[in-house]
Amino acid sequence: MFRIGLIINPYAGIGGRVGLKGSDGDAIRAQALQLGGKKLAQCKAENALREIVHERESFEILTASKQMGQTLCQKLQLSHQVVYQAQQPSSAKDTQQALLEIQKQQPDLILFVGGDGTARDIYQVINEQQVVLGIPAGVKIHSAVYAVSAQAAGIVVHQLIKGQLVNLTEANVVDLDEQAFRLGQVKSQYYGEMLIPDSIQYMQAVKQASQYHQQQNLEEIADYIIEEMEHDFYYVIGSGTSCAAIMQQLGLDNTLLGSDIIYQGQLVKADANEQDLLEYLGKGIKLRFILTVIGGQGHILGRGNHQISPAVVNAAGWENFIIIASEQKIKELQSKPLLVDSGDKQLDSQLEGMQKVIIGYRSQILYALGLKTD
Repeated sequence: MFRIGLIINPYAGIGGRVGLKGSDGDAIRAQALQLGGKKLAQCKAENALREIVHERESFEILTASKQMGQTLCQKLQLSHQVVYQAQQPSSAKDTQQALLEIQKQQPDLILFVGGDGTARDIYQVINEQQVVLGIPAGVKIHSAVYAVSAQAAGIVVHQLIKGQLVNLTEANVVDLDEQAFRLGQVKSQYYGEMLIPDSIQYMQAVKQASQYHQQQNLEEIADYIIEEMEHDFYYVIGSGTSCAAIMQQLGLDNTLLGSDIIYQGQLVKADANEQDLLEYLGKGIKLRFILTVIGGQGHILGRGNHQISPAVVNAAGWENFIIIASEQKIKELQSKPLLVDSGDKQLDSQLEGMQKVIIGYRSQILYALGLKTD
């Protein structure tokens, strides 16, 4: 079941048609309503969700009350949970509080409706690893986190629900100074980046990048992993040639069919077993695990890395696991899902869903993780 966090800013764009160049703040909203401004966000959200209503058995929506999501879900008869009760009228604070509550449920995607002000509000409290997608409804749409239209957003969500390969990319969040904009001055401010699904399907991108040798691809992945390593984490480098490329880039000896622990670029434990890993975790040491995909099979757990047991996964937390795979490995899977066979059916079930896979330097995709139940 694909889980969508839906947040609608009911007042997004209300100032546009009445010439107010935006709708940020209570005063502007009141002025827009006095001038006859129309609420358009519900319509925009509906245009997007109608692209996926025929898949209603495959997804669930986590949302806020009333016009922030509940009303539309009821209208379209979509399975939903209301996890936050919004104030009336709602505000930027409600957007952020709704997001915080939704994130507790670990959604696969945050789908929000608004403009640059809403994107800024989302960015301020978003989990940096959370995938988001904006449905454009505001007056100001300069941030790159929005689809080109509401319908386009719905099409991308449909691709995700169906498990199609969709690239992930980081996109800028910017906002204009509304007061300056009303005076004819364009003053934008960069706030940061959020992770969004790219509308280009991954398999087409693979064909375009086919000139790269697989070893170069592995080196690019290794460079990115090393660049992103945090100094207060110990890293468990899993088995396989993809993981071995990381050790090679660091100039360290590698246990090809085992798991090595490194800290600040140095090898501290070669060929660690389950007990070693549990002892580290038991001491409060923060571990982060690098796993790869077995070529042609798709397993990430339960094949060649049994030392990373259910007890280890539960103790470390799945948020501390990073999956890597070369573009060639993903292509060879031919859209078959990734697999886990940990020996713990409950854990395997918990891991089901969309997973981020690093496939190159600063290049990620969302890929379906299924279950091996036989």
